[in-house]
Amino acid sequence: MSAPLEDVVSSAVLAAEAEIVNQLPMEPIAYGVVTFCILVAGLVVTYAFRNTASRH
Repeated sequence: MSAPLEDVVSSAVLAAEAEIVNQLPMEPIAYGVVTFCILVAGLVVTYAFRNTASRH
């Protein structure tokens, strides 16, 4: 005898609620801030070497 539809649905809901959630090591905004700082550092390095080809 098969289980009633209500039992099947409730067991599916319970299985869906048991998802594994992996927490991020830092806040999501921190990823953006770190990326922005890396890009600004690259900009500073690039700006520091401007006109070096024309000087030599």
